[in-house]
Amino acid sequence: MPTVLITGANRGLGLEFCRQYASLNWRVHATYRNLKAKEELDKLVSTHANITLHELDVSDFSAIDRLADYMSSENIDLLICNAGIFGREESNRFGTIDYTEWMDALVINAKAPVKLTEAFLPHLKRSERRIIVVMSSWLGSITDNKNGGFLIYRSSKAALNAAMKSLAIDLRKDEIGVLIMHPGWVRTDMGGPEAPVECIDSIAGMVSVIDNFRLDEDTGRFIDFEGKDVNW
Repeated sequence: MPTVLITGANRGLGLEFCRQYASLNWRVHATYRNLKAKEELDKLVSTHANITLHELDVSDFSAIDRLADYMSSENIDLLICNAGIFGREESNRFGTIDYTEWMDALVINAKAPVKLTEAFLPHLKRSERRIIVVMSSWLGSITDNKNGGFLIYRSSKAALNAAMKSLAIDLRKDEIGVLIMHPGWVRTDMGGPEAPVECIDSIAGMVSVIDNFRLDEDTGRFIDFEGKDVNW
């Protein structure tokens, strides 16, 4: 049975990743930050014995190390770094930037996936599939930035893209692949009610892309949930 570790699994994309991988008979390790905000995840666990929950704040790097130690006997075929923050609208605007929130976004959106990769590298090396997937966004694209704004979110995702592109090169010798993914504009708490893509469709598309991953052709790519390349 293949094993996946998913961060930020208590809602939105992370929750749907858990639902679909559990239904595909994967062993799912799902992390959540807020004990009071995991009702839907608890419901999912009640019907899927192959899901294990772990409390984790990805901004706490010592906690990441502790979880990696706790799971030291586990092989991780797929690491999905999904946990992320957008920041308040006013905090993202030039002139009213909250610099503390900016640092928080850089830690959670860009640094934490690198730390998770470091901490769980032994688990990945022992596995058969050896894939790391990070949730980025087309808003992190410098080429496609035609409208400005969203300074905190854009910069944190651009930083994530740069870091993971480098890791794709660094980890190639270990036959560990990296996918940098744009899930689409999805109807979640972060995406809002006007988003055109349903969560179930976004995740189904990404699961298909991941399932068809080929190390030589795909590692280090920035692609969307339909497998199309996104501009850097």
